[in-house]
Amino acid sequence: MKKVFISSDHAGYQLKEQIKKKFFKKFIFEDLGTYNSKNSVNYPDYAHTLCKKVSKSHKNMGILVCGSGMGMSMAANKHKKIRAAVCYSVKNTKLSRLHNNANIITLGSRLTKKDTAFKCITVFFNTNFEGGRHKKRVKKI
Repeated sequence: MKKVFISSDHAGYQLKEQIKKKFFKKFIFEDLGTYNSKNSVNYPDYAHTLCKKVSKSHKNMGILVCGSGMGMSMAANKHKKIRAAVCYSVKNTKLSRLHNNANIITLGSRLTKKDTAFKCITVFFNTNFEGGRHKKRVKKI
């Protein structure tokens, strides 16, 4: 089974827990917090922690969840070797992997229905980078 790093802020906590429950047979999750939805936390802290883990190997991948997906993505993309994509549809998720070689999927718990989030995760982890003409573009990031 593939190891996947996962983290959320308080707004994304419930969806993070649902993701772990849905995909526990497919992935070994390393949950980097937060561990409840009651205490307000700062999403960049959780994004930075996850990115430090993901950036250690090109094989590592992660899932970040916050209210919109945007804050986590912005914080994550400050790190070298990280390409975090806000995913909200199967099509944009597939392209994030095919063309951009995204290694972190970010989801917005307030904007994305649970079933859509599950579909996006499935597509994200089942789609490989296309390489070719996209490889030189990704190197420029």
